Amino acid sequence: MNEIEKKKLLKNRKVVEEINRHLWIESEKNGEDIGFDKAAEDWFKNFSKAWMEYHMPKKNDSSSSKNDNPPAK
Repeated sequence: MNEIEKKKLLKNRKVVEEINRHLWIESEKNGEDIGFDKAAEDWFKNFSKAWMEYHMPKKNDSSSSKNDNPPAK
């Protein structure tokens, strides 16, 4: 994911909420505040793809078959 895509996602309130949740969890694990930037970088690296697939599915997804039931002739 490039920087432009990251900046675009950071405008999404739900993405920021997810990163803040990740920040809290990782800070608790480390026993100190890891900071938003580090949490964001880790979230983008490890979780953004799955989040986008779930919350922002592509409209022309090849996994949804239109031809499962061909029209009767």
